Amino acid sequence: MADQAGSVTVEAAVGVACLVIVFTALVGGAVTLAGYLAAVDAAGAAARAHAIGVDGVQFDRGSLTVRESGGVVTATATVRAPIGELTAQAAYPVEYR
Repeated sequence: MADQAGSVTVEAAVGVACLVIVFTALVGGAVTLAGYLAAVDAAGAAARAHAIGVDGVQFDRGSLTVRESGGVVTATATVRAPIGELTAQAAYPVEYR
């Protein structure tokens, strides 16, 4: 029978490293989801505000562009996230002013 001294230490080190990787992935996913939800909210708010004639919606977490074409306002919000860059878009019809 071979000497198994230190095998428990190696198994514990590998197990802890796997747990750290899984936890990091979960936190990164949660932060990415929060960023995407912020982008969706900002795009919707900016499109709706522009559609009713209110300008000046601010979005501090990324970039926000608003375009009006053919009676429809389209807002696009872009956010940097740990897993990449996320983009959300919202469209509203222009209301009578």
